[in-house]
Amino acid sequence: MKLSTINLFLAFILIFNSLAVAAPPAAGPARKRFEPSEKSWKAADKTLKKMSVDEKVGQLIQVGINARFVNQDSEFFQDLKRQVADNKIGGIILFGAPIYETVHLVNRMQENAKIPLLIALDAETGVGMRFQDAANFPWNMAVAATGNPDYAYKMGVVTGREAKAMGIMQVYAPVLDVNNNPDNPVINVRSYSEDPDTVARFGTAFMEGVQSEGVIATAKHFPGHGDTNVDSHRGLPIIDVSRERLDKLELVPFKSAIDAGIASVMVAHIGLPQIDPTEVKPIKNALRVETDEEVATENATIPATLSPKIQTEILRKQLGFKGLIVTDAMSMSGLTQYVTQEEAGVEAFLAGSDLLEKPADADAMIKGLREAVKSGRIPEARLDESVRKILAWKYELGLFKQKITPLDQIDRIVSTKETHALSEEIANRAVTLVKNDDKLLPLDKTKRVFVLGISNGFDGELTSYALTKFMRDNSIRFGATLLQDNSTPEQFARAREAANRADVVIVAMYGRVRSGQKNSVGIPEAGAEILRDLIAKNKKVIGVSFGNPYILTSFPSLKTYVVGYGDMPSLQRAAVRSLYGMIDVTGRLPISLPGLYPRGTGIQMKAAN
Repeated sequence: MKLSTINLFLAFILIFNSLAVAAPPAAGPARKRFEPSEKSWKAADKTLKKMSVDEKVGQLIQVGINARFVNQDSEFFQDLKRQVADNKIGGIILFGAPIYETVHLVNRMQENAKIPLLIALDAETGVGMRFQDAANFPWNMAVAATGNPDYAYKMGVVTGREAKAMGIMQVYAPVLDVNNNPDNPVINVRSYSEDPDTVARFGTAFMEGVQSEGVIATAKHFPGHGDTNVDSHRGLPIIDVSRERLDKLELVPFKSAIDAGIASVMVAHIGLPQIDPTEVKPIKNALRVETDEEVATENATIPATLSPKIQTEILRKQLGFKGLIVTDAMSMSGLTQYVTQEEAGVEAFLAGSDLLEKPADADAMIKGLREAVKSGRIPEARLDESVRKILAWKYELGLFKQKITPLDQIDRIVSTKETHALSEEIANRAVTLVKNDDKLLPLDKTKRVFVLGISNGFDGELTSYALTKFMRDNSIRFGATLLQDNSTPEQFARAREAANRADVVIVAMYGRVRSGQKNSVGIPEAGAEILRDLIAKNKKVIGVSFGNPYILTSFPSLKTYVVGYGDMPSLQRAAVRSLYGMIDVTGRLPISLPGLYPRGTGIQMKAAN
C-alpha cells in the first residue's frame, strides 16, 4: 500500500471515530473520575499566587451573550471586550445565535483574556437547544419515555463532542429536577420523570456521556425545581417541604450524579422555608430583566442561591460535593426582586457558589465583590478557594494550552448524519399513545384530515412546519392552519369551520415550556374552546401534545391522545409516523396524568406495514 493511501486510510479512521456515537461503557471496573489532576492543581496554585484581587474576583463572573456578527468598533464588541480585559471575567454563557459568528466572537474574546475564558451553554437537548443550525434532540421526558437510558448516554456523548468542537467546555445539563407537580410552568418536559430513580438513571447516564468527552456536565437545579408552580424567571418559587421529603425525592438524582462524579452543580432561585426560614422582602426599584410581568411571592424565604444552609451545609458537607457550584442566572426575577446585584453576588458567593452566572449588571456585581473583599467581609482565603478550583478546571480542560477554537473542524463534527439519526431514533421510540378509544389509529391516508395547530408561541407557520412538510412528503392529503394568541377572530372562525368539515381533525397542541412567559405550557383559550366544541360534537379528533403532556387533564373527554413531548422536528415527524402506522408505537408515560392515567401508561401498537 502506498504511503499516501495509508495516510488517507488513517485519516478516514480518525474522522469516523470522531463522529461515531459511542455506546455506553460496558460494566466493569470504575472509570477514572473526571476531575482536575494533581498537575492541574499545582499549575493552578502557581497562577493563583500571581493574581491580583481584581483578577480573582473577575474569575467568578460569567456574562451571558447572544452572539452575532459585529464590527470590532461596535458598542457590543467593545463592551464585551471591556468585561474580558478590564473586569477580567472568567467566562461567558452563550445563548441563541449562529454557530460560526458565536465561535469567532468567543475567539476574539479569548485573545483579549489573560486567563482563558470558560465557555458554557444550556444544552439540555444538545447544542441545538440554543443554536438553530444544529440538531436539537428531544426533551428529557421524551428520552425517558423510550425506557432506555442508553439513549441519554449517547445524547450526552454527542452533546459533549459538539460543545467541545465549538469551544464550549461546560454544559448546563442534565436537568435533575423531579417533575412531580403537573402545574410546573418551567420544568415540565425538561425533566425526565416524576420518579426520582428514573431521573437519577437517565440524568447520570447523560452526565457520564458528556464527561466522557472531557466536558463539564452540570446537574440542575439544586435542590430540585420540580415541585413548583412559579417560574423562577418571573418570581421566587417556594417549596415548603421537610428535609426527610427532600432526601426521599428531590435529592435522589443529585446524590446519584455526585456519587458518579459530576463536575458541577447549579443552584436554583427557590425558597425552602423548612430548610432555611430566613425571610426576604422585595426591594424598591428592583431590576426587571428576564420578564415584563413578575410574580410577587408572599412570605418569601431566602432562595437557595443565597443560602449557606443549602449550599455549604447540605450540598458541600452532607452530600460531599467537591466540584464547581454555579448559580442559576443572577438576572432572574426570583432573585432580582429581593436583592441588588451588588449584594447578590456577595451573598451567593459566601453561601458557597463558585461561579456567578449571567448577572443583570456585571459591573455592579463585580464592584460589590471587590468591596466585600477589601472590607474583609469576603476573606481572601475564601476567594482563593473558589478561584483555585476554577483555574484547576481550566488547566484540566486544556484551556491554557489551547483557548482558540478552530473553525475548520466544526462542520465535520456538529450536526452530523449520525447525530440526526440518533435524534430521529429517540423520537420514534418516545411517542406515546395514551388513548385510542375510537380506534382511529393507525390513520387511513384516504381520510380527509384537517390539522388544527394551536400554539402558545408567536413563531407562525414555523411552529408546525416540520409536521406539515413531513405529511406532504409522504403524500398525505390534508388541510392545515395554526392559531396563536395574536390570531384574529376571523382566523379562529375559519379554522373552526374547516375543522367541522373534516373527516378527522388532528389537533396539534403546542403548549411548550416558555421560560419567563405567563402562558408557559398552556394553549390560547380561543383555541381550547374550538377543541372543546369539537369534542362535544363527537367529531373524530386526535389530540397530539407537542409540549405539555398534562394537557389531557383539561380535555378528559378527548378519545384519542398522543404525546410527542416537544416541538422538535424529530418529534413532529415521529408523531406523523405513529399516527399513520409507519412505525411501532412503543413509548410509555414517565409521569402520571392526575386522575386519568398512571406512570407507565402507553398503548403498544405495531406498524401497519
